[in-house]
Amino acid sequence: MLIGAHVSPAGGLPKAVERGLERGCRAIQIFNQSPRMWKATPYRDEDVAAFREAMDSSAIDAVLIHAVYLLNCASDDPDIRAKSLASLTNSLRVGQAIGSSGVVLHPGSAKTGHVGEAIARAGETIREALADSEGCPLHLENTAGAGGTLGRSVEELAGLIEASGGDERIGLCLDSCHLFASGYDIRTPAGMDATIAEIASKIGLERLGSLHLNDSQTALGSNRDRHADVGEGELGEDGCAAFLSTPEFEGLSCVLETPGPDRKGATAEEVARAVALRERGAKMRTKAKKAKKARATTSRR
Repeated sequence: MLIGAHVSPAGGLPKAVERGLERGCRAIQIFNQSPRMWKATPYRDEDVAAFREAMDSSAIDAVLIHAVYLLNCASDDPDIRAKSLASLTNSLRVGQAIGSSGVVLHPGSAKTGHVGEAIARAGETIREALADSEGCPLHLENTAGAGGTLGRSVEELAGLIEASGGDERIGLCLDSCHLFASGYDIRTPAGMDATIAEIASKIGLERLGSLHLNDSQTALGSNRDRHADVGEGELGEDGCAAFLSTPEFEGLSCVLETPGPDRKGATAEEVARAVALRERGAKMRTKAKKAKKARATTSRR
């Protein structure tokens, strides 16, 4: 697992690599433009080359792009949907240029409208963005379920993939806080295994693309997207360890989007804590397997 953090590319794309290294990251995530503006940031060939050189000479193995939060691919407002399409297409093109392992997207919101119709609109927008870009994967992020946000369940994610044409470039970005807030009790290895089994059955594990590790300030099924620092929320250290040690997540980028002690994002200490919790979770799983095997042997005697 490539554990890292969301970092800022302010001052130039290579600065994101520098900030990732300061935090001990194996993966980083960036916005490719200001999250508060529709206007795209123009990157020159030399900017892209400098970023790739910085990545190649670093210990960071992967970069994700997070599409900006202004996007609503499911909007019933044609202007918003057109802007969302343009922004998403640009993110995918930038992702291809810099060698990103994926663009993470909040699929959109039905707001107070019909969810099925919103999923269809989101699917159409995503299909167009994929058709107008090449190579870079798109990772649909599960949501906490507030309001009319799409992707609050495995079923909705499956519906979005289907509505988007089932393109092989479409994957999933699983957020631990969002899973928990939308009602998936992932605080134990058994709870994680049950969630993974549902994804395998309804979507397919080949769609697993990336991860967000965030603890949750709010309770199970609260439908509120409130991130807490790792081990400091309702998931706690054991819940974060269970998420991190899920065998099916091996090799994926796992990015922290936590507030941090100074509200400036994840620190090097928190990234290191996540690494340690993954090891702790793996030991928990090994111990549980040995105990189960011992019980099975005893019962056969």
